[in-house]
Amino acid sequence: MKAVIPVAGIGSRLRPHTHTQPKSLVPVAGNTILGHIIDRLVEAGVREFVFIIGYLGEKIERYVRRQYPELLASFVVQEPREGIAHALWLARDQFRTEKEGILILLGDTIVDVDLQEMMRTPGNVLGVKEVKTPSMFGLVETSATGRVTKVVEKPRIPKSNYAMVGLYKIANADWLATALERIIDQNQRTHGEFQLTDALMLMIQDGAEMTTTSVDNWFDCGRKESLLEANARLLNLPEFLKRREYPEFPDTIIIPPVSIGNDCQISGSIIGPNVAIGDRTIVKNTILSDSIIGSYSELRSAVMHDCIVGSDALFKGTRHSLNIGDNTEIDYS
Repeated sequence: MKAVIPVAGIGSRLRPHTHTQPKSLVPVAGNTILGHIIDRLVEAGVREFVFIIGYLGEKIERYVRRQYPELLASFVVQEPREGIAHALWLARDQFRTEKEGILILLGDTIVDVDLQEMMRTPGNVLGVKEVKTPSMFGLVETSATGRVTKVVEKPRIPKSNYAMVGLYKIANADWLATALERIIDQNQRTHGEFQLTDALMLMIQDGAEMTTTSVDNWFDCGRKESLLEANARLLNLPEFLKRREYPEFPDTIIIPPVSIGNDCQISGSIIGPNVAIGDRTIVKNTILSDSIIGSYSELRSAVMHDCIVGSDALFKGTRHSLNIGDNTEIDYS
């Protein structure tokens, strides 16, 4: 089965990191967002990929060809960027003849689900997760038998709290391509963009049967807070904890779970929990927790938590030599 991954977005909510890097290549838990997505698909047996690129798309293409040379990968450029349905419409000739159907997985979302089981399930399947703020998401409404009766994008008055997580198995790819062509031809926009939910709704109205599958974990990596949460939750997954071994660093305490890249220089520090450090980064006399640090960066004399530091960055904290007498209060805040 072929996978289609839209990765054209700017990622404005992750600035300043996305000024120089596409959102899908932002690091999280010892990999990139896109790397986590591809690894899960490859593990499920997927070898053919269509990447819909746009903003800094040449970096994504270089990354895929360098890190995954064995994949059969093609790239479609989305310009201008007018929504997920517009992206898929541009790529429709790459997938509409797929007799086995296609998997669509949005490029800023990491999900934990049995992909092989999802691919074996007959018909169209939408990945969903129960959420507390349904009006912020595309939602699925189902009948008593579990059949999807309606999909709607960010409704003001939600009638369901099951959100689509950005994972779709489409059994009839040509049917989806035709629905995409209809909403583009009719200029059918929702919230100013061409939405995949509208194309899916056309398919449902025309008789397409859709069911849902609940995902175990859904890591939305679109904002700083959610990226740090995804980093912590991924680092704490059992399969990640099992395969992690930490090198010996002088005068340093490692509090798992932690991901440390290759050739890092760390000394006199406390690292963890929930920290991911990129390759060849220097950390000296620093306390670091719940943070993501890029490659080729340097941290010295710092106390840092809930931080995202890009690659090739330098931060030096303050150090003090103090002789403090009785009944003294010093507040640096």
